[in-house]
Amino acid sequence: MTTIAPPAQRESAAHDVRGAHLDAVDVSAWFGTKKVLERVSLSMDPGVVTALIGPSGCGKSTFLRILNRMHESVPGAQLAGEVRLDGTDIYGPGSRLIDTRKQVGMVFQKPNPFPTMSIADNVAAGLRLTGTKVDRRARAEIVERCLSRAGLWSEVKDRLGDAGGALSGGQQQRLCIARALAVEPSVLLMDEPCSALDPSSTRRIEETIAELRYDVTIIIVTHNMQQAARVSQQCAFFLAEQGQPGGIVESGETDRIFGDPRDRRTADYVNGRFG
Repeated sequence: MTTIAPPAQRESAAHDVRGAHLDAVDVSAWFGTKKVLERVSLSMDPGVVTALIGPSGCGKSTFLRILNRMHESVPGAQLAGEVRLDGTDIYGPGSRLIDTRKQVGMVFQKPNPFPTMSIADNVAAGLRLTGTKVDRRARAEIVERCLSRAGLWSEVKDRLGDAGGALSGGQQQRLCIARALAVEPSVLLMDEPCSALDPSSTRRIEETIAELRYDVTIIIVTHNMQQAARVSQQCAFFLAEQGQPGGIVESGETDRIFGDPRDRRTADYVNGRFG
């Protein structure tokens, strides 16, 4: 019997795809004694943007932070299950936090460039933080390459010495993307990266996501259903029933989640009946 791959997989197969496979296996999480996630399993593939959707308080951002070991930095936080990066559990014995952070980058909801540091120094900051040593020529090449990949080079190439904090909000967010790309991560996590931006800046960030998806595996949290439909090829719908920890109701191809969901709760959410 011939097996036909889903549309997103067929599209990715037609491109030179880089990035890593990221698999969450039975992930549960606590803050102190409060359980906030219950046995979440999700496969996130290269070439496919995965959108995490669901109402506030259902564990999406907590799950995202688990994927690069930020959860463990919260006092009292606990975790069960595995997160496998190309088959290796990032929480397993011998796994180093700095190695995980180099491979799994993060872009936050609010742009957070170093405000008094120059645009070029902002991009190169990740190199210093991870102990990556490069000469001046290589540094300049990395700055140009990352700003280009983030869709910002043409706008700032003549003022790389200006402070990063002087850029517009949308430009600052793309600068943060460029900074995350400087250490050549295989996965990029994005926590509501457009929620504080105007429509024009949002469109440019979405274009950047589309341009990056074949180079780095992207997982994005968004409350904007139109954005999830535009930028992602896979969706995971999170929900926390009253008094219960969050979990995934269903996941799959974005077109199916929005067009033919299997669970009534998913249909109600994506059609704006709650959330």
